[in-house]
Amino acid sequence: MKAERNIVPLTYVALTGVVCVFHLALILGAPLGHLTMGGRWAGALPLEGRITSAVSIVILTGLAVVVLARAGVVALRLPDWAIWAVVAYLAVGVALHVATPSAAERALWLPQIAAMLACAVMVARRRRADG
Repeated sequence: MKAERNIVPLTYVALTGVVCVFHLALILGAPLGHLTMGGRWAGALPLEGRITSAVSIVILTGLAVVVLARAGVVALRLPDWAIWAVVAYLAVGVALHVATPSAAERALWLPQIAAMLACAVMVARRRRADG
C-alpha cells in the first residue's frame, strides 16, 4: 500500500523538521548554543554560529528532498547515488555526535540523527519508487 510505503520517508521529514526548527530558533537568538556545535557557546550563538545554522537548514532540506524523491513521494528523478550521499552524510553526523564533547548535545541529537540515518537507509534499500 502506498501510504504504508510513505511512513518511513515522512518520518524522516518530521525528524528533519525538528532539527530545522531548532536551527531556526538558534538563528533567531534562542539561548541554546550549548546544544549544538560541540557546545562551544553558552547562550545565543554569535553570527558565525547563526550562519552555520542557516546553512544547516538548507542542507537538511536538500537531504529531505532526496529522501522524498527516492521514496516516490515527490516527482523528482535523481541519480541513484543521491540517496547514498544522504546516508553517508548522516553516518558522518552520527559519528560526530558520538564524539562531541557536549554531553547535552549528544543526549539530545544522537538519537535524532541515528533515527534519521535508519530512515534514510530503509529508503535507500528499497527498490526505486519510479523504476
